[in-house]
Amino acid sequence: MTIPYLQILVMVGFAIFFYRAAEAENESKWIWCGLSILISALAFFWWHWSWPGIIAAQLALFLGIACFRMRNKK
Repeated sequence: MTIPYLQILVMVGFAIFFYRAAEAENESKWIWCGLSILISALAFFWWHWSWPGIIAAQLALFLGIACFRMRNKK
């Protein structure tokens, strides 16, 4: 069994991205980072997607957060 270094690198990169994005938006950094890690783990371990699937799942998370924030904007 080989260690999936590329998938782990993609997961960590997106977790850092969502942490920094939440920091810039003055939102909960750990919730956004946790959601990113959860989506990555689901995509890789449960759905058995490789790195393109992880990226697609992260893009879906980004769009979901954007739509949620636009809908709840006051």
